[in-house]
Amino acid sequence: MTGGSSGVGRAVALALARRGVQVLATARRPDLLASLAAERLPATAPPIAVLAGDITLPETRQRLLAQAIEQYDGIDIIVAAAGSGAIGPFRDAGADTLRKIMEVDFFAPAELIRESLPLLARGRDPAIVLVGSILGYHPLPLHAEYCAAKAALKSLAASLHTELEHEGIDVLLASLGPTESGFWASLVRGERPEWSQGRALSAAATAEAIAVGLERRRREILPGWSAKGFALAARFAPRLIDAVVRRRMQKRQA
Repeated sequence: MTGGSSGVGRAVALALARRGVQVLATARRPDLLASLAAERLPATAPPIAVLAGDITLPETRQRLLAQAIEQYDGIDIIVAAAGSGAIGPFRDAGADTLRKIMEVDFFAPAELIRESLPLLARGRDPAIVLVGSILGYHPLPLHAEYCAAKAALKSLAASLHTELEHEGIDVLLASLGPTESGFWASLVRGERPEWSQGRALSAAATAEAIAVGLERRRREILPGWSAKGFALAARFAPRLIDAVVRRRMQKRQA
């Protein structure tokens, strides 16, 4: 799995390990990965293996797959939880901002899946879990790059679900709402807007929802009522979302 060093990725790694899943987690920060590997788990849980590296690099993905083959003789589940964001007016950002966000949030998981498909096809009850966002349903201002990446990820999940079902490979999209994580501390640019505040669901609760959704082979999950409510509003009242956001932005600028 990717993004395993902190936030939802770390919590998912622990939730799966406690269920007896053999987890291989990757992320860029070796110190946090070492902390994950040292977590105390039930006696019946297998230890979590880790690999430090940048998942946007082909060599890191190849090392990840090679280690999975060496340690576990294959892959049954891919969890793509690594993510990054940027805040601010699109006109003020350079092209490198969009490319960085798309590399982490879309291209890296897409290419990891592509490279893993031969192994997944031989797996036992294989599945792919993509960690997306409710902003893939309806975009918000000042989040243009992030919204574009998550909308692309949502479309990829829908396409792959139909494309891979005849091979017995399930695809689950977890569209997260406000969640406790290190997202705001690791932005490529900008900072959290004052009006972008919401009651955040804990990473542990989010991970549990993802693990249960994976066990039940759901096609998509929306952890927490905030995520569910936003998705409903995006479908049936998108103008209401725009009006609320517009008022919050005007209040911020006043």
